[in-house]
Amino acid sequence: MAERLDIYDINRQKTEKNIIRWSHINDDEFISVVHVCVFDKAGRLLIQKRAPGVVSYENMWDISCGGAVSMGETSQESAARELMEELGLSYQFDGIRPKFTINFRHGFQDYYVIDMDITEKDVILQKEEVQEAKFATLDEINSLIDNGLFIPYHKSIIQLIFDSRFHYGSHSVAD
Repeated sequence: MAERLDIYDINRQKTEKNIIRWSHINDDEFISVVHVCVFDKAGRLLIQKRAPGVVSYENMWDISCGGAVSMGETSQESAARELMEELGLSYQFDGIRPKFTINFRHGFQDYYVIDMDITEKDVILQKEEVQEAKFATLDEINSLIDNGLFIPYHKSIIQLIFDSRFHYGSHSVAD
């Protein structure tokens, strides 16, 4: 069955419309996407290598997991679903806000940055979407970007993911 997505307005308010994923949307319509960034105790980010044949960026490294928010889901519900589907990891996102949101042409990308006491052996890959997963340092990810092996994120976004691990937008204790 085709995945359906809610359509939002520019103020991120749900409209009465929805679409089948990957369908064309108008310039004044937006979707919601989530990214989950999982860190281990050593401060390394779990990254995944996308499977051959996925719709975009096949065989490239990416952050831990992500995907579109399905119709009727909240951002938190989608984050939990994507983490379980792609990596077989369970995490409660109830009451957790994204560390930051980045707007793109047709939507909103919520970034959840979490710590989990796991190893690579705890990860169960969804073979249709993910062919490999491993933990990586910031320098290792930047090297993958430089060599064209990682989805072409701005390095500053990857840096922000690492910087926001313990803070929401500032270095103060009260942030």
